[in-house]
Amino acid sequence: MTLPVFPSLRITADALIPQGAFAEAQAAFLKPDPELVMQLTTLLRDKNAGVVAHFYMDPELQGVLSACDWPHIHVSDSLAMADRAIAMAEQGAGTIAVLGVDFMSENVRAMLDASGYAHIPVYRVARDPIGCSLAESAEAPAYGAYLIEAAETPRSLHVVYINTSLVTKAKAHAIVPTITCTSSNVVRTVLQAAAQIPDVHIWFGPDTYMGDNLAHMFQSLAEMPDEQIRHLHPAHDQASVRSLLPRFHYFEQGTCIVHHMFGREVVELVRENYPDVFVTAHLEVPGEMFELGLKAQSKGNGVVGSTSNILAFVLGKVDEAIARGEQANLRFILGTEAGMITPIVRQVQASLRDYASEGGAALSAEIIFPVASEAIAQDAQSGLGVVPGVAGGEGCSTAGGCATCPYMKMNSLRALLGLLERVEVEPRSDLAPFEPRKYAQEIRGRTAADLGGEPILHMRAFQRSGELPEALVSDVLTRSRP
Repeated sequence: MTLPVFPSLRITADALIPQGAFAEAQAAFLKPDPELVMQLTTLLRDKNAGVVAHFYMDPELQGVLSACDWPHIHVSDSLAMADRAIAMAEQGAGTIAVLGVDFMSENVRAMLDASGYAHIPVYRVARDPIGCSLAESAEAPAYGAYLIEAAETPRSLHVVYINTSLVTKAKAHAIVPTITCTSSNVVRTVLQAAAQIPDVHIWFGPDTYMGDNLAHMFQSLAEMPDEQIRHLHPAHDQASVRSLLPRFHYFEQGTCIVHHMFGREVVELVRENYPDVFVTAHLEVPGEMFELGLKAQSKGNGVVGSTSNILAFVLGKVDEAIARGEQANLRFILGTEAGMITPIVRQVQASLRDYASEGGAALSAEIIFPVASEAIAQDAQSGLGVVPGVAGGEGCSTAGGCATCPYMKMNSLRALLGLLERVEVEPRSDLAPFEPRKYAQEIRGRTAADLGGEPILHMRAFQRSGELPEALVSDVLTRSRP
């Protein structure tokens, strides 16, 4: 029998069927130890703590979190993490633990402060910094030079990916008016800015692949009929999008190591061996994978977007098959971090179980990981002997794409349990290393935390109203005056 090129995990109503060691390691963690689930649930209840986590957490941690019977647990993309932390505070949670990289805990801290919950402690689960290669790209001198160029260009707006530190956002906002974005709202942000601010120059960063993909997306948009363009944004047509193209700029030296290797070799293997599968691709992947996903999307067989967009696409295709009464195995290329498998399994399997209980036909969904099938590492402490990710710890394989983010994997179940055991009703001084960075230094007469939170608040206002806040528009126009 010919072995599959990539490992995969087939999801049925009552089983998980892995192919390849990588998929076996993922599947094993999706059935959590009941004792660990009880231990975590008890600690969360006793400490009245909430947990907000990113989709890219390892499957062991996500598996236990998803099995806990405690209302203050939420796993999502970075956009929703701060919003859910605020909701938990409103509902009475006394402490928030953030499972992600450091800019995520910083964003949660800033948004809680802005919402009147500065008294709610926020903790990371590691003493050491939890970095991010992409966020660090925006702290390099080259990014400062990029922002200076933007400041010297009339009517400039800096659209910064939310996956950056608060101090990056603060320093940027001090140089040029800044609004944050996520992969799910960046297209709408750029188009709204172009509609609301005449002759605006958009400076996107720091993700180079996303910037290049956006530029190609806008070029394709400019060739569409006006009716289709207006369906995406009512204020635009071919002429307005074409006029925007030379005024859309992106930083060319910023990458995320998780998505970096979804390049030409991976795409060729997908094309040769998986011609009839659905393709999902995060906006941060290199151009080859982006183009593959975009082509599939144009035919209704794929999606390019955020982690939430990818999850919604998979669930949507399963629901469509259920509505048609299909008996089939739906196959999906997962063009993002492997941690997405946990919410996909949980939600897809719930739909399949409901369908099966109603007498539906045999239906399954197979998630294909475009990584080397041997992309695992030995880990004696895991109890399994192996965990996803190659031996170097970086989680990537040149035979495939990136399996896991090494920074995200600094958030372990053991670390979360250890933190919660030390949390008391009153904040403890020895927990200070687990708090988000304070950024007490002043920039333009304001603390970095305060100034860095403003671009996030601009985004939140845009999310609510559909328009850029007047204060931001005025800032762009005012700073353009000689």
